[in-house]
Amino acid sequence: MHALLSSFELLTKGDAQNMSKILVIDDDRSIRESLKLYLTEEGHEAHTASTGTEGLNKFVGTLPDVVILDIRLPDISGFTVLEDLREDDEKVKVIMITAHHDMDTTIKAMKEGAFDYIHKPINIDELDIAIRKALNTIELEKKISGLLMEPSRDFKVGDIIGTGNEMKEVFKTIGVASQNKATILIQGESGTGKELIAKIIHYNTSRDEPYIAVNCSAIVETLLESELFGHEKGSFTGAIARKQGKFELARYGTVFLDEISEMSINLQAKLLRVLQEMEFERVGGKDSVKVNARIIAATNKNLRTMVKEGKFRDDLFYRLNIVSIHIPPLRKRREDIEPLVNYLLNKINRELHKRIAGISDKMMDIFLKYRWPGNIRELENLLVRAAVVSKGQILGREDFPDLMEDANNGESDRAIVRDEPERPMTLDEIEEMHIKKVIRENDKNKGEICEILGISRPTFERKLEKYNITFE
Repeated sequence: MHALLSSFELLTKGDAQNMSKILVIDDDRSIRESLKLYLTEEGHEAHTASTGTEGLNKFVGTLPDVVILDIRLPDISGFTVLEDLREDDEKVKVIMITAHHDMDTTIKAMKEGAFDYIHKPINIDELDIAIRKALNTIELEKKISGLLMEPSRDFKVGDIIGTGNEMKEVFKTIGVASQNKATILIQGESGTGKELIAKIIHYNTSRDEPYIAVNCSAIVETLLESELFGHEKGSFTGAIARKQGKFELARYGTVFLDEISEMSINLQAKLLRVLQEMEFERVGGKDSVKVNARIIAATNKNLRTMVKEGKFRDDLFYRLNIVSIHIPPLRKRREDIEPLVNYLLNKINRELHKRIAGISDKMMDIFLKYRWPGNIRELENLLVRAAVVSKGQILGREDFPDLMEDANNGESDRAIVRDEPERPMTLDEIEEMHIKKVIRENDKNKGEICEILGISRPTFERKLEKYNITFE
């Protein structure tokens, strides 16, 4: 907690909220004392408890506005304390803290009513923001009468590996989204796990109902309309009987629309009506069919850019983007590569009856520097191929020949990100590399690329010609 104490000095005290009661429940004495000191200096009335039972008793006696609650307590689980707190007062704002970084506990905490979720060691700035948000929410609730959501059922779901701040926010959003059936838009590069996120949300919301996935890029427009909405007998050649569409078959479950960016403008208009009216007609039919399913859409493209280019309806984008989840690419989650390798190898060992113990240190170093254009899907495919052909229990460079060939090709987008160049780079080389990087990592049109680079359109065209860069 030395870092926590030292960071007190970084915070100003002049803008403290009006005095509020805050209860800290944690078995770590240093955390209790440090937080009490900080909260008192911020102008709050602070109380502490070292066990769940003591915390519940103090809650009844003090009626705090905010509770800072550790998940791991010596007598009872923090989740049990959370449940009891919310039984006494559904409006209490509980900020849960834990030293364990895993997806299930994050989702469970948010689903069961925690206001926020923070990992140890505690970042005092992050905690301060969470407290202020909680107090601001309390003030808003005093002014307006909000509808309280009923607690959702809890289901055990599969793991998603993620320890960075962006993935923590993804987990929080999953937890919040699992409390209702709002439309969700998941955005991320190919191979980042968009459908896995959709399945986790589904199984945390309506596990007993159908989950139906539709790849909008894999079905031609005429057939996609029938797939989604169904058709009546005789509505077109080959329609020998009435067929129910995916929206109808999903009942109260989930329809996952993958690659929504590939849907034609014509079908986008019909989907918009479904989202607005929550009903549709089968192809060739006149009777309206009610939609009860939740819709989750996913894309690996930038829909805002497509809207500006006239390739995607703006009204549909805003209807889809009620709850937005952005999954960062693997190259921006390097802290997750090693745990992902271990997780995937355990999975591969179970499915292929192998006994792979891990990968060599040199290979792990290469993995950590590789760009991973195919993201987690590429990582899993490489590990599967290596596990099948390997004769040993430790996977080394010889087990990944394709990766080594790509990584050693300096012109490839799949090249290794080296710590230092072998020789000093010229300004032209640096400029060329930067332009290629901006084009590769941003799904933009030329005008927006020019804005990012800070150059004019004619200058950009000259740079493309100078460095022989193809822009499509």
